[in-house]
Amino acid sequence: MRTIAIIAAKEIQEGLRNRWVLATTLLLAALALSLTFLGSAPTGNVGAGALDIVVVSLSSLTIFLLPLIALLISHDAIVGEMERGTMILLLSYPVGRYQIVLGKFCGHVLILAFATVIGYGVAAGALAISGAAVLAASWYAFAWMIGTSIMLGAAFVAIGYLISSLARDRGTAAGASVGVWLIMVLVFDMALLGLLVVDQGKTVSASMLEQLLFLNPTDIYRLANLTGFNVSQFSGMAGLAGSAGASTLALLIGMALWITVPLGLATASFARREL
Repeated sequence: MRTIAIIAAKEIQEGLRNRWVLATTLLLAALALSLTFLGSAPTGNVGAGALDIVVVSLSSLTIFLLPLIALLISHDAIVGEMERGTMILLLSYPVGRYQIVLGKFCGHVLILAFATVIGYGVAAGALAISGAAVLAASWYAFAWMIGTSIMLGAAFVAIGYLISSLARDRGTAAGASVGVWLIMVLVFDMALLGLLVVDQGKTVSASMLEQLLFLNPTDIYRLANLTGFNVSQFSGMAGLAGSAGASTLALLIGMALWITVPLGLATASFARREL
């Protein structure tokens, strides 16, 4: 455990030195502040809570932005070290390959968690200082969104590690990461929509559709944040929220599987790989 903590601390130090932590935090904070004060404009017309609108806006932003950031910081975690020759030096110490993967993973997830909590927390703090009335349920939805955002980032960091353990060089890993991001964030939902249009409700039932959504971590995140609490009526997903039957525990288990399965496969692939 101490070895994993040391490797995680090394990843965080490198993130600070490369300005990854600062850049990610500032980017999320700037976008969150923009959405907070521009996106809350319709609250006076529709009667929505200001923080509820922020939760919907930030959830939609997270689905596109956080997976891309996670893949960018993780796609060369293994193959990059091998290309630079530093992996051989690291393995010359008494450290297991699984400890290297877990240590690097923990470091990258902590970087994402720090950027998410500070970046989104600044937006909520600014809203509170402005004097806007916020219900306790809205704060709960906001805290839930931050927690699930960190889990979504961890899932894509794990996918990035799997790509990095399989790719032959950094260029291949970068291209594969962009392809995975496009499929997960854009293509999957469009293909699902096309399937529903073609099927016309003959084969794909509501329960089957919900099961298909579990094949994509971004859709699990969307179910967790845009169909629950008191925000579904503002997110345009009230129809899906009415038919969604997945419990909170099922959503958390789905997200956890999207973290542990790719990370386990990455560890197994790296353990068998020749340097």
